[in-house]
Amino acid sequence: MTTADARPLTGEPVALDLLNTRWMREGKIVDLFAGAFGLSRVEGLAVWLETNGLAGRFRADAATLVHLLTAREALARAVADPADESARALIDAVLEHGRIRATLTAEGPGERAEFADPTWGPAWTAARDYLDLLGSAPDRIRKCASDTCVLHFHDTSRNGARRWCSMAVCGNRAKASRHYARTRER
Repeated sequence: MTTADARPLTGEPVALDLLNTRWMREGKIVDLFAGAFGLSRVEGLAVWLETNGLAGRFRADAATLVHLLTAREALARAVADPADESARALIDAVLEHGRIRATLTAEGPGERAEFADPTWGPAWTAARDYLDLLGSAPDRIRKCASDTCVLHFHDTSRNGARRWCSMAVCGNRAKASRHYARTRER
């Protein structure tokens, strides 16, 4: 049985959810894969796999974690600077470990991911998801506007103006801070 995912932001596309395995708490970076919530690194991986619907397909083990950390670093660099050639090379290196096989299912044409080494599966899945986000709406991949937040999100708002990872947390803090500044000026 896997522990519930207690990260502050979940439910983002897999690539961004992988980036969100690191977040700020009380001014310090917390890492799901480095002992957050008292979990071991591999237990943190098991939580992440479960949250993203990958637990039935991939095992939580040390090799999978190493590959996933490689993908997380590549994605972090690519999202921070899309023009970074070395980040693109790292993404491509992760993508080298899997491929899409066309299939015919009862519902019609389909696709299935294949891996020579299944320990690369979650890393490849996250990198592939990033390509899908870039193909559909690269301008909607955002970092939270809060200076004290490191979380990322896919802006699905109608007008594309979302600024905060969570209006209830970072957005509310920003509003409260502006309100406090205005009342102090008076």
